[in-house]
Amino acid sequence: MAALDCQGQTTREINAAIKSLIAQGESRLLLRNPAARHNLGVGIVQPVELEFAGSVGYFCAGMIAGPTVEIAGSAGWGLAESMMEGRVVVRGNAGNGAAASIRGGTVVIHGDAAARLGVSLKGGLVLVGGNCGYMAGFMAQKGTLVVCGDVGEAFADSMYEAVCYVGGSIGELGNDAVVSEPSTAELAVLVELLAEHLPEKSAIPDFKKVVSGRKLWNFNKQERALWREAL
Repeated sequence: MAALDCQGQTTREINAAIKSLIAQGESRLLLRNPAARHNLGVGIVQPVELEFAGSVGYFCAGMIAGPTVEIAGSAGWGLAESMMEGRVVVRGNAGNGAAASIRGGTVVIHGDAAARLGVSLKGGLVLVGGNCGYMAGFMAQKGTLVVCGDVGEAFADSMYEAVCYVGGSIGELGNDAVVSEPSTAELAVLVELLAEHLPEKSAIPDFKKVVSGRKLWNFNKQERALWREAL
């Protein structure tokens, strides 16, 4: 594993060094002293492993397609935004907008996630071991969002074909979001996912499934009040 000390370097210098090491054939990189810098490890499209030995700032691992990113700390806003494929694991907490607009891959947050988790989700898998804030899953189109703890207000607001699972309490459902009964097969898949990514949470007994009620998928004059509230 190649090691890179981020101390005293700018974000641009660190990202340039990461790409230079990858070009030299390195497939595993350890980044020491990230010191919560913003925009680290963005735009990487090779199947490499990056390990940040500490917390990172805004937009870490944004727009990636292939890497496995481990963060031994917490992450700021916009973690893994617009990720195409790969895996991002945060051992601590994540700020607002984690996993926004991802199209594939897996984001695992062992602690809590702040507001707007998984907004405009277009695919992939997002798992949170703790709680999350308001407007998680807003306008999520596809993919799966799993929160083992509690979720805040406006959960799954204006959602499309994404599916959400909540192990704790729901502060408030968003517009057109409904709770449905998960099937035995769905619960079995959920247990497998937790055993793989969050084994300490695999014993949660009662997950609630949240999906779209589909009233907002097509405009209906009889549903004007619902549309007015959503907009």
